[in-house]
Amino acid sequence: MNLYFTGHQEKYAVEQTMLTLFPQERPVYPDPAVTPPGGDNALELQFTRRPSWCTARAVLRREGKVYTRMCRVRTAALPADDPVVATRLTRRTLQRAFYLAAIDCLEKEPPWGMLSGVRPVKLPTRAMEEGGTPRQAEAMLKHYHVSPVRRQLAMDCAQASLAVKRSLQPEEISLYVGIPFCPTRCAYCSFISASGSANRLIPAYLDALFGEIDAAGEAARRAGKTVRTVYIGGGTPTTLAPDQLKALLDRLHTAFDLAPGTEFTVEAGRPDTITREKLEAIRDGGGNRISVNPQTMSDLVLETIGRSHRAEDIRQAYALAREVGVGAINMDLIAGLPADTPAGFAATLDEVIGMDPENITVHTLALKKGARLRQENVTLPSGEDVAHMLDFAWSALRAAGYQPYYLYRQKFMSGSFENVGWCKPGWANAYNICMMEELHTVLSLGAGGVTKAIGGRTVRRLANPKYPQEYLQNAAAIQAEKSSWTW
Repeated sequence: MNLYFTGHQEKYAVEQTMLTLFPQERPVYPDPAVTPPGGDNALELQFTRRPSWCTARAVLRREGKVYTRMCRVRTAALPADDPVVATRLTRRTLQRAFYLAAIDCLEKEPPWGMLSGVRPVKLPTRAMEEGGTPRQAEAMLKHYHVSPVRRQLAMDCAQASLAVKRSLQPEEISLYVGIPFCPTRCAYCSFISASGSANRLIPAYLDALFGEIDAAGEAARRAGKTVRTVYIGGGTPTTLAPDQLKALLDRLHTAFDLAPGTEFTVEAGRPDTITREKLEAIRDGGGNRISVNPQTMSDLVLETIGRSHRAEDIRQAYALAREVGVGAINMDLIAGLPADTPAGFAATLDEVIGMDPENITVHTLALKKGARLRQENVTLPSGEDVAHMLDFAWSALRAAGYQPYYLYRQKFMSGSFENVGWCKPGWANAYNICMMEELHTVLSLGAGGVTKAIGGRTVRRLANPKYPQEYLQNAAAIQAEKSSWTW
């Protein structure tokens, strides 16, 4: 889509709105002298400041038709001495004008309305923290044209976020440890993870990771920090052998102040990596939450997405985890996988609910650039079919007694929907909430880890190299950074 701006340069905000409303489009900024405004599939977005009012005017040309909308904000509301507030209101006014013109064109609204960010729950959470009532917080979501179902999801997750935030102590942090290895790569995956022959790097990677753990743990102890939640993710951490898992968990207990009862999650994920010995290593090492992630219970869909296991392997892995007694179990599902249908997804969810895990996370397929499915241009369920899948999920999970407790959105997500974590009462995963809502510092170790130090509304970031080989090459520098990290 050709984009023409006058009186502003809010490229990022406008592009995010465009991707939400027209996900197949990509931004183009032509030279007006060469390609003047007025052509088809183009947006002219103007911002004009006057003494009393500032006006955003959107002119959208698409498929031979023209859609024009204007929005205004009082000039006095854009304080010259507070550029952050002024920029936020300017951006919001421009987005609203574009949004309204686009809705006139599309004749329907996306489920999250004007909201285009990853964390829609922050809006009602902040409103209630600043003294607003739940009714007022929900009205704010309505102002952004969020649908009734999504407003309820956001409000439920906002209440869960506030409950966890009230329980946090000033000295507490969360800890993420990345194990970027998998037995094979799934067709929808865009994560930074190695598989196949690259798994030969695991011993050297663990040596480097243990050095970072020691350095970061020493810095955390000096600062008087205790660990509230631990999350070992990936990749697939259970790609490690049982003795490697034991060594990793022991190292974390030695390096950090992990109080008894610390929430400790190990992402087991792939059923084809789960064995009794690994589960016992997790349990004996303090792990009290794992995932057994089906994504689907259809053998046809599993084969299509490149999984080497079948639905029966999922059932057996789940039963084994219950027998070993590792604590709470989460099961991930994905709506919108190739070869799936609304009926097939409903059958998967019904079976998973019947297995009675403490947590069920329902993801919407998001095809990012690194995913093989996107490169192969595979036929996927329509946005309407995905909507039916999610509608069924929300009604079935609520009927079974599950509650939504955290959610987030991603780019290139089918139908512009969301990922939602559901739990039985009392079983919310605090790490997921702390990480997604940025409630306190999350110290991230390993390849691809991004430490986020939270101070009020400011976030300081420290990113590790993404790839295992790059991580190994920079191990000494990474350990030095963690050793000198200031809290």
